[in-house]
Amino acid sequence: MKVTNGKQNHQATTLGTTSKTLILVTLLTLITLTVVPLYYPLHKYPSTHPSSTTTSPVYHSQDELIKINDNHHRCDVFSGEWIRNPDAPYYTNMTCWAIHEHQNCQKYGRPDSDFMKWRWKPDGCDLPIFNPYQFLEIVRDKSLAFVGDSVGRNQMQSLMCMLSRVEYPIDKSATTDEHFKHWYYVSYNFTLATYWSPFLVKAEEASADGPTHTGLFNLYLDEFDEKWTTQIDGFNYLIINAGHWFWRPALYYDNRQVVGCRYCQLDNITDYPMTFGYRKAIRTAFKAINNRENFKGITILRTFAPMHFEGGEWNNGGDCVRKMPFKSNEITLEGINLELYMTQIEEFKRGEKMGKQRGLKYRLLDTTQAMLMRPDGHPSRYGHWPNENVTLYNDCVHWCLPGPIDTWSDFLLHTLKMEGLRSAEERSHPRG
Repeated sequence: MKVTNGKQNHQATTLGTTSKTLILVTLLTLITLTVVPLYYPLHKYPSTHPSSTTTSPVYHSQDELIKINDNHHRCDVFSGEWIRNPDAPYYTNMTCWAIHEHQNCQKYGRPDSDFMKWRWKPDGCDLPIFNPYQFLEIVRDKSLAFVGDSVGRNQMQSLMCMLSRVEYPIDKSATTDEHFKHWYYVSYNFTLATYWSPFLVKAEEASADGPTHTGLFNLYLDEFDEKWTTQIDGFNYLIINAGHWFWRPALYYDNRQVVGCRYCQLDNITDYPMTFGYRKAIRTAFKAINNRENFKGITILRTFAPMHFEGGEWNNGGDCVRKMPFKSNEITLEGINLELYMTQIEEFKRGEKMGKQRGLKYRLLDTTQAMLMRPDGHPSRYGHWPNENVTLYNDCVHWCLPGPIDTWSDFLLHTLKMEGLRSAEERSHPRG
């Protein structure tokens, strides 16, 4: 993704020339695919209802390999365009029970469906449509946790819907709190979890109202949020996200002393831009991960997805009514969106450097540019019945399911494939 035009390349490290034989052996050791094609129609996927989940492992045939062409090592899959995909969606709001009510746009009367029929085409290569069998084989006997805000939960529910063509998980949560869930895929011994931490650091609500009537929060920017930091040791993959909650008014604490705020409107307290607290919170989150002696997993930062309010602010008539994606030359990552993005990237690189010192891996799931181009994919007013007696604003932050956010599973699967290739390459050519 070049900053000048809203794009900046995050190219994967070139792996060098690898013989065809080594690639074949490598891919065979990584994963097997089923005979199910990547573009299999929705109605031909077998559906497993939660009540019919089997307890015996399911293994798929080895008649097809992962297909990753050499150009994927040089291709930035996060830079590209949205192109038509008449085969989508790959599930519906009737076939997936994991959709959160406020993102169930079809249920609440969204009249158009074109927003579901696009796929991401990277510049210089192709990004296969998510194959749920392939994904589940890769994560067999593993675990993945989402840590962050409701957009992270939105992503998890999208992934669950994409996987629902193969199997539904069972709920193994230790609590009834919807913010902390553990889902278990019996046939694959795979655990999917979510930990609610919209600021990533220790936080508390100081006032339920606040200057913008969205609450005033105390953010302890140097303190770990132990609700998730003490729970991650056993996870193989950790997907971190944060962003939208930092728009809210907050008091910033360091060493338990107020050091400033974000739009708190209090006398004698310095008001900082939101990137001040955002940077420190991300830094503290990565420090918490790097300080966990028993955590050996891969940390994936999913970059934030811009909101698309037009015609007013979120609480002042703003809405998102566009029906088509932007092309890459029609919109630019700029202003506060660019500042937030660059803050994430800078802190990611810093955390990655520190993590390497103890052998930890960091990866980037760069969804910002792709989602900047999708103003058509939000619930808007279709997250509730129009006659409901509730105070709900037009939602131009979260994403309809099915919808553009399903592409994040394409990105995630690609990331896991490339990770497998890196690991195999390292085993074949050990350093030292």
